[in-house]
Amino acid sequence: MARGKIQIKKIENSTNRQVTYSKRRNGLFKKAHELTVLCDAEVSLIMVSCTDKVHDYISPSITTKRIFEQYQQTKGIDLWSCHYEIMKENLEKLKEMNIKIRREIRQRMGQCLNDLSFQDLQSLESDMESAWRVIHDRANRVLTNQIETSKKKVRNVEQINRKLKMELGAMDEDPYGLVDNGGDNNYVMGFRNEGPCIFAMRLQSNQPDLHKETGPTLTAYPLLE
Repeated sequence: MARGKIQIKKIENSTNRQVTYSKRRNGLFKKAHELTVLCDAEVSLIMVSCTDKVHDYISPSITTKRIFEQYQQTKGIDLWSCHYEIMKENLEKLKEMNIKIRREIRQRMGQCLNDLSFQDLQSLESDMESAWRVIHDRANRVLTNQIETSKKKVRNVEQINRKLKMELGAMDEDPYGLVDNGGDNNYVMGFRNEGPCIFAMRLQSNQPDLHKETGPTLTAYPLLE
């Protein structure tokens, strides 16, 4: 049964259009490969779909750059001349912008002011005053943050100092030089009168009265002699 003739027009259904594009693209690539092998031809194909996806085929014996160069030589045209002119114009604009920015920088540093009119000098002065206010406000914010941070550090140090003074006062009030740290398993720290020795003792939660003669003996752990 012969295939029906397909009317050549745009396929309205996007899904069918994409499927047809993929099938025919693969068919073109297959024919290009056959031309390369059978006829020793140099073939290059570049395809852009309706979704802006680029697909290409190039014969293994040549590069895309060589194809373009050969095409330009054969046709006597320059494919890059228009693009080169656009790039040249953009380069000139960037150069002018660079010169202008450098001149403004020198003027803000007090240089190259002889060519400025009175109005230009007033405008420059106004711009520099605005910039100075912005920098001044920023510097004040940074300085304020640093002061607040320093105050917090001072308050922390003062709190630690008060805590240490309280602990030292408690040690002075204890004639035995014992300090109880609280908790179920208490640790106490003592000082020996005969010499510079610091030792720690551990009291169990079921420990009887420390000043009674009965009960288990305290265990002492020397810390510094």
